[in-house]
Amino acid sequence: MAQSMHDSQGDPRNADILINVNGALKQRAEATVSVFDSGFVLGDGVWEGLRVHKGRYAFLEAHLDRLYEGARAIALDIGLDRAALTRRLYETLDANRMTDGVHVRLMVTRGLRSTPYQDPRVVVSGATIVIVPEYKEPLPAIVETGITLFTVHVRRGFPDVQDPKLNSHSKLNCITACIQAIEAGADEALMLDPHGFVATCNSTHFFIVRRGEVWTSSGDYCLGGITRANVIRLCRENGIPVFEKNFSLTDVYGADEAFVTGTFAGVVPARVVDGRALTGGRGPMTERLQGLYRALVEADVGAAARP
Repeated sequence: MAQSMHDSQGDPRNADILINVNGALKQRAEATVSVFDSGFVLGDGVWEGLRVHKGRYAFLEAHLDRLYEGARAIALDIGLDRAALTRRLYETLDANRMTDGVHVRLMVTRGLRSTPYQDPRVVVSGATIVIVPEYKEPLPAIVETGITLFTVHVRRGFPDVQDPKLNSHSKLNCITACIQAIEAGADEALMLDPHGFVATCNSTHFFIVRRGEVWTSSGDYCLGGITRANVIRLCRENGIPVFEKNFSLTDVYGADEAFVTGTFAGVVPARVVDGRALTGGRGPMTERLQGLYRALVEADVGAAARP
């Protein structure tokens, strides 16, 4: 059975989690938003996925940078400054007594609309802010043996259509890409840019390893990934040649290794692309970067202050 990088073992503790809806803590079954909410009506909002380790949010400042930049780009007033939003994030953790093995989805929408219509002038409330914490750990088998990818026809588009750098609630192109990959029997979709070069995956970033070099896309047609940036940084700090560049599927099929990155599982091998087996599982470069990334998470949370 195909599995996603984001798959996890179900945890019964999640049945009793408290979800933060606009500052109020709600039981899972009671945590709802209005049918007139901008996120429900139009996918009008921005979001972040966050990992919690040793009671701290990993790389929180980078995630908040991306959230506030995205909100500013679509003229969305979050209504809280960074300090207040950080306090709310930690209040949600503390209310659930969570410290480790936790993934948090932070979602911000434009708020309630007086009628289901796209014009933001019909918004009649402040932003809706929802924080969903869950006990979720990556499956060890996925981290060790990796996932399979299938190149789909759905492209990452030009920024003047819908900028792929926006981490918006509007993810239909990624969903249709994922559906096509699943129907092809793969775990995730590999997506090309408008010029036919490799861009990214439907929910993760994509890297290949060729002759000791690490390659990833130019970044022009993908989200500014936090984990992607950290892996590039780790390569540079550890003498691993790394390049952000255009490359084609021919380069992928001839690669020694491939891997994907994301906040939830960090660095995960991609063992098969379009039926071509790259490795039997985790290659040596991927394993090395997994170790370096785990150490970076430890260093980040170790230095992080919390309210």
